[in-house]
Amino acid sequence: MTDNKREPNDYLSRPPWRSPVALSIALHVGIVVFSLVGWSWSKPSHEPPPRSIQARLIMPEPVAAQKPEVKPPSQPESQPKPDPQEEARKKAAEQAKAEEQKRQEEARKKALIREKEKQEAAAKAKEEARRKAEAEAAAAARKKAEEEKRRKELAEKKAAEEKRKAEEKAAEERRKAEEKRKQEEAERKRQEQLAKERREAEEKKREEERRKREQQLATMAEQAQQQQEAAAREKAEAAAAAKARQARMASESEKYEALIRQRLSDAWYIPSSARKGLKTTLEITLLPTGELVSVKITNSSGNTAFDNSALSAVRGVSRFPVPDDADVFNTYFRRFSIQFDPETLK
Repeated sequence: MTDNKREPNDYLSRPPWRSPVALSIALHVGIVVFSLVGWSWSKPSHEPPPRSIQARLIMPEPVAAQKPEVKPPSQPESQPKPDPQEEARKKAAEQAKAEEQKRQEEARKKALIREKEKQEAAAKAKEEARRKAEAEAAAAARKKAEEEKRRKELAEKKAAEEKRKAEEKAAEERRKAEEKRKQEEAERKRQEQLAKERREAEEKKREEERRKREQQLATMAEQAQQQQEAAAREKAEAAAAAKARQARMASESEKYEALIRQRLSDAWYIPSSARKGLKTTLEITLLPTGELVSVKITNSSGNTAFDNSALSAVRGVSRFPVPDDADVFNTYFRRFSIQFDPETLK
C-alpha cells in the first residue's frame, strides 16, 4: 500500500555523528579532555635543563679595529615526552564515540523496523476498512433495490386505483355536462328573446339620445364660439395692458436710472492719472431697499486707479434710488450694469 507510506524521520536520515546525542557526548568528552590536558600542562612532570651561559673577556680595541661579536649557538631545548594518560583518555573518547555511533545505528534500525511495522498495520487496517465499506455498500444497494421494488409495486397499485377513480369521475362529468348543456340551451333561447327585446328598446333609446345630443352639440358649438370670441378679446386686452405696463416700467426705469447715474456722478472722483477715452463697466446688485449687495468689474479700463475710483463711487453711495414697484425693480435694478465714462457720466 502506497497511501500510508511516509518519509523516515529527520533524525533517522541524519548521519550518526550529526545526531544531538553524539554531539552532546562529544562536547562533554572534549571538555573533560581539555580540563585534564590543561591540568597536566600546568604541572609538567619534568622541566627542561637550564641554558648554559658562556662569556669571555674582550680587551678594548680601537673602533675601527673592533670586530662583530660572534654569539655561540644556543643549545636546542628538549622536546616533551608524550603523556600516557592523555593517550588513554583519547582512546577512551574514541571508544565512547564508536559505541555511541553503534547505539545510534541500532536505534535508527529499530526505528525503521517500527515504522515499517506501523505502515504494514495501517495498510492492513485500511484494507479491512475497504472490505467493510464494500460489504456495507453491497448491503445498502440490496436494501435500496428492495425498497425501490416495494415503491414500484405501491406506485402501480396507486396508479390503477387512480385510473379507476378517473374513469368514474369522467363518466359523472359527462352526465353533468349533458345536463348542463340542456340547461344552457334553454337559457340561451331565453336570453336571445330577452336580448331581442333589449335591442329594440335600446335602439329606440339611442334614437332619442341622438336627437338630444345633436341639440347639445349645437348649443355647445355656439357657446364655444362665444368663449373664443371672449378669449380673443381678453387676450387683446391683456396684450394691450402688458404693452402699456412695459412702457410704463421702461419709463419709470429710465427715471430711476437717471437718478442713479446722477448719484454716482456726484460720488465719483476721477483720478488725475486717468487718460482720455478710459471706460470701465461695473455690475451692481441691490436689495429692494436700495442697499448695495455687491459690485464687480465686468469690463476693465486697463487703468487700476480709474477702475478703483469707479468702485469707490459705487460703494460710497449709502442708498440707491430704486422704484417701489417690485416688477420694475426685479426687471431693471436688482442686477444691472453701468459704464463709467467721464464724457457720459459726468
